[in-house]
Amino acid sequence: MAEDHTCFTELFEQLGLPSTPEAIKDFIHKHRPLRGDLLLYEAPFWDKSQATFLCEKRQQDSPEWTQIIDRLNLALRD
Repeated sequence: MAEDHTCFTELFEQLGLPSTPEAIKDFIHKHRPLRGDLLLYEAPFWDKSQATFLCEKRQQDSPEWTQIIDRLNLALRD
């Protein structure tokens, strides 16, 4: 069963990335698997503002972002 990547649309828009389901699927496919020793925001494919956003939202434990960031983290590690 294919994973539904539409849950990442708002996050990708916030990060300034293409946010169509196909673009999100391509992004995940291109950047996985993420090394196990890297935190998501440390990944080399983020620019400084994207990494900062991801790090700050996780540190703030912002509920509207935490769950989706965690799901993206898992999608990039599978």
